[in-house]
Amino acid sequence: MDIDDILAGVGGAAVPQETRDLQHLTRAWVAERAAPEVLQYPAALMERTMERVRKQIELVELQTGNMDPKTNFRLIIVQTELERFKFLIRSFLRARMAKMDKHSLHILSTPELRSRLSSSEIQYLTQHQSLQHSHYLASFLHNFPETLRRLDDTAGGISMIDQPDLDTAVFCRVLRDVPDPVVIEGTDTNLELKRGDVYVVRYSAIREAMERGDVELI
Repeated sequence: MDIDDILAGVGGAAVPQETRDLQHLTRAWVAERAAPEVLQYPAALMERTMERVRKQIELVELQTGNMDPKTNFRLIIVQTELERFKFLIRSFLRARMAKMDKHSLHILSTPELRSRLSSSEIQYLTQHQSLQHSHYLASFLHNFPETLRRLDDTAGGISMIDQPDLDTAVFCRVLRDVPDPVVIEGTDTNLELKRGDVYVVRYSAIREAMERGDVELI
């Protein structure tokens, strides 16, 4: 099974919820690692996935030590599936945390980005920024005049807030035809997005199409 198989869209009631959740989680993980900005937190998906992981952990702990060969084989399968889910969850959350650490002030000061975080992430980010400011203040900012101690200063038309580069090049795949061509700002290039096409393009150019579900990052 390659990445195309994992990411392939599925439909119909015959596909188990666990399989659909694994594919959606894989898509979210790939997109989060590829996008320069933090994306929407998939609350319902993560809640189902975390509950499934908790149940699998309980099953493993309950069945550990059982010498029945059939039970042990089933336990190996459960453990393998459990490790796959745990890897995706950890990597997904670490990718989000890396962006929050790098662009903390920008995210906290932008309502749209802040709304994309879970309640736990907002708590983490707020505490992270508070600790960082306290550390800077104790280390060197106390030596500066009061007017120069702000970490979000925009005096002189220069902002101290680090923002993600939305013009970063990303790989994307078109999931369904887009009737209107995508205009690449600053160029005379217009992209005709047809289902199945793969492009390397500026993230800002396909950002809206991705949010609509017409395009996915790969």
